[in-house]
Amino acid sequence: MAARGAEAEALFEAHTAAELRAVERRLRAGIEQKREELRQMVGERYRDLIEAADTIAEMRLSAERLLGAVRGLQRGGAARPSPAAPVRGARGCGGAGGGPEPPSDPLFPPLQARPPAQESFYRAAAQLKLLLDVPEKVWDAVEAGRYLPAARLHLLGGHLRRQLQLDVPRASPVLARFPILLRQVAAASHLRSTILQESKSLLKSQTVSDQAVAEALCAVMLLEDSSPRQALADFLLARKLAIQQLLNQPHHGAGIKAQVCSLMELLTTTLYQAHALFYTMPEGMPPDPALPCGLLFSTLESTTGQHPAGRGGVLEDEVKLSSWFRYLPESVVEFQPALRTLAHPISQDYLRDTLQKWIAMCSDDIRAGVSNLLVYVKSMKGLAGIRDAVWELLTNESISQNWEAVCHRLLDKPVSFWEDLLQQLFLDRLETLTKEGFDSISSSSKQLLTLALQELEVKSGTSALSKHIQFEQNVALFLWSESSSDLPSDAAWVNVANRGQFTKSGLSMKAQALTPCVQSFCSTLDSKLKARLDDLLFYLPTDSSAAKEATPMAQPRSAFDCYADAGTVEGLLRDHCVACVHHVLGCVREELQSAQSLLGGQADAPSDARLNAVLFMARLCQSLTELCPHLKQCILGQSGSTEMALKETRSAKKLGKGKAQEVTPVQAKWQGVKAELLQQSLFAYQIWSSAVTKGLVQCFTHTLLLDTAGSVLATATNWDEIEIQEETESGNSVTSKIRLPVQPSWYVQCLLFSLCQEVNRVSGHTLPKVTLQELLRSCMAEVLAAYEKLMEEKQEKKAGTFPMTQNRALQLLYDLRYLSIILTAKSEETKTSRMKHDSGIEKVTDFLEGHIDPFDLDVFTPHLNSNLNRLVQRTSVLFGLLTGTENQYTSRSSALSSQELHNILPLASSQIRFGLLPLSMSSSRKSKSATRSTERVQVPPPALRRAEDEALRPGSLFRQLVTEEEDTATPSLFKLGWLSGMTK
Repeated sequence: MAARGAEAEALFEAHTAAELRAVERRLRAGIEQKREELRQMVGERYRDLIEAADTIAEMRLSAERLLGAVRGLQRGGAARPSPAAPVRGARGCGGAGGGPEPPSDPLFPPLQARPPAQESFYRAAAQLKLLLDVPEKVWDAVEAGRYLPAARLHLLGGHLRRQLQLDVPRASPVLARFPILLRQVAAASHLRSTILQESKSLLKSQTVSDQAVAEALCAVMLLEDSSPRQALADFLLARKLAIQQLLNQPHHGAGIKAQVCSLMELLTTTLYQAHALFYTMPEGMPPDPALPCGLLFSTLESTTGQHPAGRGGVLEDEVKLSSWFRYLPESVVEFQPALRTLAHPISQDYLRDTLQKWIAMCSDDIRAGVSNLLVYVKSMKGLAGIRDAVWELLTNESISQNWEAVCHRLLDKPVSFWEDLLQQLFLDRLETLTKEGFDSISSSSKQLLTLALQELEVKSGTSALSKHIQFEQNVALFLWSESSSDLPSDAAWVNVANRGQFTKSGLSMKAQALTPCVQSFCSTLDSKLKARLDDLLFYLPTDSSAAKEATPMAQPRSAFDCYADAGTVEGLLRDHCVACVHHVLGCVREELQSAQSLLGGQADAPSDARLNAVLFMARLCQSLTELCPHLKQCILGQSGSTEMALKETRSAKKLGKGKAQEVTPVQAKWQGVKAELLQQSLFAYQIWSSAVTKGLVQCFTHTLLLDTAGSVLATATNWDEIEIQEETESGNSVTSKIRLPVQPSWYVQCLLFSLCQEVNRVSGHTLPKVTLQELLRSCMAEVLAAYEKLMEEKQEKKAGTFPMTQNRALQLLYDLRYLSIILTAKSEETKTSRMKHDSGIEKVTDFLEGHIDPFDLDVFTPHLNSNLNRLVQRTSVLFGLLTGTENQYTSRSSALSSQELHNILPLASSQIRFGLLPLSMSSSRKSKSATRSTERVQVPPPALRRAEDEALRPGSLFRQLVTEEEDTATPSLFKLGWLSGMTK
């Protein structure tokens, strides 16, 4: 009340009088509405209430009448006279039986009070009482899972119905007086079907004991009156249905492992229980306590066998429960179920054939079902987990202890469900996963390649280009740029030998001209390959050598070898990885062919955008094997990658020593992949070299063929004035001056310098030697074609053309000879005929010399050769990318005077471009001694030349300074560990 008062006060405080009246109206309207609803509900439910009250009154009257009838029966039973002496005193529980006296029952007086005339009445009453109690006891046994006692009680009920003639309703006087028994007769068939259904359902379970399965089979045999062979068929059919049910369960991720393990457990348990139930030892063979057998026949014998008199049959446990039991006839008390035919043991041949057929029949279902389950396993780690779980299950001592003996007894051969059923399914799924994974890598690599090429085909003049694209367009800019990743962060204290195998510094990337775009592509591809490889490693042994050593020791206790298919798995990985590389190469090949057709169809100079894309693909194919180390592991396998790397380094050091090492098929496949990548890289470089040569020589040819006086003067360069001593006919010496060219024409210098710029722009020190030779060869061929065209035009002698003067012929001859020296490598001269003896050059040379006075030509030739030799020496470093290391120096000739030494570059055995580097004394002395030996020898022998070629390769200076071990007493800055890491 206090709370309500507080609420009312709060209302008066918060609202006005008008608002309070509105609240009052709403409350009164709600009260009236609830009253009306209550009236309607009472009116609707009143009739139901009256009917319920009438029913309760009728139930009370019926109960009173029933109680009165029961009291009348009790009074009538007490007034009956006592019966005579007992008929079955020997079996009675209260007489000579010696047992305790059962409680008295007014409906069933003691046998001493029963007259002989009424014995059949009490016997029928006891049988009726038992018949009414049988269904309840059957249901209790079924609910408790005791199907054999339930079947025996059901058969006892059938025996009682036959005793009381209840099977023929019209001829039975009992049914006329007890109509309720009709329901018992109708429910008998339902009881039988329930017991059979529950018993066969129990056969599907793999967790029940052998005794429970034996009792369930005995129940089925008794109810269906079947033979042991039919029981075997029922057992195997139930297990087949259990397999199908297990395979059709809903699967969710980790549940697949449990399903496969349950399937294997069901198969092994089925064979074990088939042995325990149906197998019988041959005659003369002692039973094996560790492997019991024949349980079905022993259980059937104990169920259908005859017991001694007085012990009872099916109702043995019910003897002391009721007083009316003593009135049951002997046929009911001693009832035992029996089969129509004898249960003969199953022969071993029939058992073996039946089990083999069952295994073959279930194998198809298992393969199809497990295949459908494995579709939901998306990783090889999941497959390995399922395989290991199956291995642990089958290797468990409870299963593997007697497995071989059971298989030998039942099937006369060993059985391995993993090898026969699951192994190939797992391999098929693994192959599918591997194929899907590498198909995904192939498609993503193609998309990545297309995206990179689209970015590279942007014109260089476009603004807002990213730094990576600029580096790709000009590799020299990338080489000489600084970044924080040039040296590893731990370069000062971690030795190169202790650094990770896949760790690459920025300087090493720049030394190999591996641009950021190439690094990004290879890094993305390598990370995906690593993910696939790491996933596959779960399916392979961690250490092959340890696995091989441990396998023989673990074989007797192991159900199967988990890693028996390791070679097959590595083969699948290898094949799909090679197919992935071929797919990427196919995409590169298509792009290169498209670029080749576009570049070949252009009449003017090729576009830089297309060439940038071609060069990117060339560098990509060239560096793919080095920047993708996991590609090598995928092809060579887990164990072969590190061993192969060691063999390659050792074979490189011992090249030419001993016999050639044998190459395994796996190594041959890896070498084939590297060869294909290199071939594709060379093809791309060939497209680039052809396009560059075409563009540069086109401008050269145009300038060369300009046939005007102005063009000749515009391209003229410096000529040198030389004094010569000539002897007249009278014997006097006359001094005269001659003028000879000492520099090539401007367009020749522009051609060579532009060619060097193009080579330097793509990082010429990393170009393959074959590409550089092809570039020089094609360039020389185009230049020679231009001179031949000039020769043809001059031979036609068209009107109005500028005549070929002696001075111009001298300049053209000087240019041609200089170009033939610069654009011809010495290594090529040793393999083929010298380029100066080439028919084309000879033809042009003869034409040009024909425009020079023969007497003057004899005088000019020695000085022309001297100027040419001096020019080559002066420009050897400027055009070093074209001439190569072998043409960058020429041994000093004794013909040169001391006054001319200042015009020639100082020569050394190795071209050191960085003169201020802190070199050690040992390398300086070695350089000086090498220089002196070079001065003494005009042409080095071929063996020495090969050594020099190796020593004079780009980067040889750093390798020399790092690997030099002589004169250790002299300190060298390059021997410090942190600085030597620059070259790694």
